Amino acid sequence: MYQKVRLRLTLLCTGITASIMITMSLCYLYVSEQGLSKMESQGNYTFFVLDNEIPFLYNQLGFPEEVSAKDSLLKDALESYRDMLAISPSEKQTANSPYLSRHTEYEFVSSDHLKYFGSVIIMERNSSALQIIVLSSLNALDHQILLQRLLFVFIDFAAILLLTFFSFIFTGKLLNPIAENQQKQTDFITAASHELRTPLSVILSASECCKKVDPASQQGFLRTIQKEGHRMSSLIDDMLTLTQSDSRRFAIHSVPTAFDTLLIDSYEAFIPLANEKSISLSLDLPKASVPLCLADPERISQVISILLHNAVSYTPEHGKIELSLSYQKEKFYLSVKDSGIGISDEEKKKVFDRFYRAEKSRSTKGHFGLGLSIAYDIIKAHNGSIRVTDAEGGGAVFTVILPV
Repeated sequence: MYQKVRLRLTLLCTGITASIMITMSLCYLYVSEQGLSKMESQGNYTFFVLDNEIPFLYNQLGFPEEVSAKDSLLKDALESYRDMLAISPSEKQTANSPYLSRHTEYEFVSSDHLKYFGSVIIMERNSSALQIIVLSSLNALDHQILLQRLLFVFIDFAAILLLTFFSFIFTGKLLNPIAENQQKQTDFITAASHELRTPLSVILSASECCKKVDPASQQGFLRTIQKEGHRMSSLIDDMLTLTQSDSRRFAIHSVPTAFDTLLIDSYEAFIPLANEKSISLSLDLPKASVPLCLADPERISQVISILLHNAVSYTPEHGKIELSLSYQKEKFYLSVKDSGIGISDEEKKKVFDRFYRAEKSRSTKGHFGLGLSIAYDIIKAHNGSIRVTDAEGGGAVFTVILPV
């Protein structure tokens, strides 16, 4: 579908531009040919001067072959002129002035099949007539017009090729976000289907086993079904959250929020989970009071919970997790530092992608690779940023930066 849309846009852009270009070229070609048709090439003239139709001696000079060719050309020019006007140059004219002049321009083909443009000037007085004939060959002009037409065709063809190429590149860049979004949607659906299939398979398997065991043994399978059902519910909630973000229906209700209070609440909520793994969880708050931040407290608490849950999941027993808050230059810095397995530089570029999980953590149940994506979208909706760096001595540091 993407390729079809790109091709259609390319053809549309090229067709419109080519039509305009060809129309302008034809108009310019018409105007230039009209101008060329009345221009004579320098040194391409033949003059004849006659007195009562008798050529002057000037026209009789030269080699016999040249004189014969000139005589033949003069004869053809006069015949064409007389045929066109049906008037004899020596015909008596009447006028108030003693002088009468006529000027005529015409085209004709000589006996040797060459095209000429002729200009005849006749000046008469009484019975005397002076005739001046100027002839210009049109063969060179026709050749020049033909070359010009071919040049215009070549220019138009080359321009159309260039326009097609640039239109293809342009539409590709124009549609690139659409293609990326489509690919992300495809990856999202594929990964979501895979993640949902696992707990669903467990639920179906446990339900089948419940039919074959005694009531006392069913309790274990029912607990498994309940646990996997909660996992599926959690995954569906995460996917709905991301769907709202994609459709720009991400609900953000900003109010003046005390971040130190949010961190204390999150710290107290995760102490039992950290104690189960013998992980040391600490909290570092600024000694001086910090201003309130215009933010959604529920969404920010969700981000802190996501970061703490990841830190607890990927930090080994007897490890350390530090939750801290600082305020510098009208910006809040919320950090979660752990002494876990760490994140490689290559994985840092993908850690906020949906359904992405590092190879070392793929076996961790309860993680679908959506948490950090949700955290990224929430912070982005607050006009903030989130980044991950290496911690000293191993581990990772996730830092959320929010403006006041």
